[in-house]
Order: sequence, then C-alpha cells, then structure tokens
Amino acid sequence: MKSSIDNLDKSIIKLLSKDGRMSFRDLSKTLEVTEKTIRMRYMNLIDSGILEIVGRINPITIGLKEGAFIQLKIKPNGLNKVIEDLKNIQHIRYITITTGEYPLLIQVAAANQEHITKLILSLYEHSEIIELNTMIQLEVSKSSYQVD
Repeated sequence: MKSSIDNLDKSIIKLLSKDGRMSFRDLSKTLEVTEKTIRMRYMNLIDSGILEIVGRINPITIGLKEGAFIQLKIKPNGLNKVIEDLKNIQHIRYITITTGEYPLLIQVAAANQEHITKLILSLYEHSEIIELNTMIQLEVSKSSYQVD
C-alpha cells in the first residue's frame, strides 16, 4: 500500500533529515502550525513506514577510514544464498541487487586496506560468487540523507 504525503509532511521530513533531533516545538514554529499537528503528522509518518528515525554514525570517527564498493557476479540461482551470507559479514554496510553484468553491489567500510583485502579474498572463496569488480573509495565528496 502506497502512502501519500502532502507538502506539510514533506516539509517535516526535510527538516528532520537535516536535524533528526529537532523538537516538535521547533518544527511547529518553523512550519507555522500547531505542535499537536506536528506530533500527529510525525506519528502518521512513523506508523506508515515513510519515516524512520535512526542514529547514523560517521564511520571515520570510529576508525573505519577505508571504503570500497564491490560488484559481484553470482552463479545462476545463487543470489539469495549470497545475500544471506553477506548480511552476516561485519564490514559490509550496504547490499543491493542491481541490473547489468554484476547483479549485486556491496559497500564495505573497514579500518584499513588489509581488512578490505581479507574480505575480498574471503568473497573469492564463496562457492556461489563467480567474479568480483572492486572499486576502492579514494575520497567521499558527498554523503547525504537529506530530502530536497
């Protein structure tokens, strides 16, 4: 079921994407509506699954200074097994199914290149993975969860 949102909901989401700790009072003042309206809209956004409030860490601040994107080519019918196995690997932050030659893309965050190398070598040992294409992140120019 697709939920619809109006301009007020979009404004609430936009403000919270910049400052997830913004109070209902500050939201109501900024958007010129009552605090009760904000509270009700907020709860509707949460209950409908449109909005999730989470703590997002900066990986660099906890020692994860190296990153990579790895494309994986998988044996036919092996995709679900690979995904389930990858979910249990600590340094993998993101897994997505994609189109093209490599049906799977993962993002890795690690303390150093040695950890990334060990992970890559372990992926080569997986019986369902045929090929890898690794892209080491040199510099992150933008990382945003803000909604425009």
